[in-house]
Amino acid sequence: MTLGPLMIDLEGVTLQPIEREMLRHPLVGSVILFARNYANPEQLRQLVADIHALRSPALIVGVDHEGGRVQRFREGFSSLPPMRQLGLEYDVDPKRALQLARELGWLMAAELRAHGVDLSFAPCVDLDYGVSEVIGNRALHAKAEVVGELAVAYMHGMRNAGMVATAKHFPGHGAVVADSHHALPVDRRSWVDMSEDIAPYRVLIANGLAGIMVAHVLYPEIDSVPASASARWIRRILREELHFEGVVFADDLSMAGAAAVGGIVERCERALAAGCDVLPVCNHRESALAVLDGLKAKVDPAAALRRVRLRGKAGMTPENLRLSPEWLSAQRALQQCLERPELRLG
Repeated sequence: MTLGPLMIDLEGVTLQPIEREMLRHPLVGSVILFARNYANPEQLRQLVADIHALRSPALIVGVDHEGGRVQRFREGFSSLPPMRQLGLEYDVDPKRALQLARELGWLMAAELRAHGVDLSFAPCVDLDYGVSEVIGNRALHAKAEVVGELAVAYMHGMRNAGMVATAKHFPGHGAVVADSHHALPVDRRSWVDMSEDIAPYRVLIANGLAGIMVAHVLYPEIDSVPASASARWIRRILREELHFEGVVFADDLSMAGAAAVGGIVERCERALAAGCDVLPVCNHRESALAVLDGLKAKVDPAAALRRVRLRGKAGMTPENLRLSPEWLSAQRALQQCLERPELRLG
């Protein structure tokens, strides 16, 4: 059985019988975990092992684990700073900031891999325009070239720990006030005005970026539908112009920003037709069941192969990880970062 395009969530810390049935459905290919699915490190390892044991090839298990306010697992994991901290460090000492980005990318990924988690949706490469509260300090920096440098270093750190990176939110969520969780943001800039937002993706793709998450943001000067449902954004710009060959994720299709294109099944159909490989449907069990019942998706061998490549490489046990020189070095770097006096972007 190949891995399907649907990514769904779970209700608690163990698999329920109905969830086991859902996860065996051929449309499903991956699972996203949230804070409600975490009690402690041992429970997480068992939950992920149970998910992986359900299918062959095993389902991909992902999580939003950027650091700062977007970190789903806390107790037993390193407390990671928000991405903004790397940008602040860069303004003081670029070389040190790039090293810190590599170490924090490695630390985040290594700790997740030690518990079996395949994928973290990071880094966030939206530019900091100072207007988006949902992005806020998740943004690395206001300057595209700095975001690109830091994101590449962070990605290389993740890769060294056995995890691929997923950059978000293409083509850019930082210049709109509205939160796509609750409304459809509209960015009225033209293509030429978005060159800075696109720049980090160019350098990441040149360095082998494996995944990109597409935003539920409408750019009416480019297309009449949100980017997550836009073949112009995904097939023409991302695939043809930027030469991206990795996995394209839609943002969560249960979000209000996706509702502009129809009901949940139509949203999935439109995202697939536009070129998305993975369709997250989260935090609404009825919607996930409706998609499993109503979505008619043809098998796409190329997309299925791309999804398989998201699987994490072999990681250390949690015990061995904490004894490794790399983990100890990353802990020292993290502590120095957290103890540094508050910095401000110039």
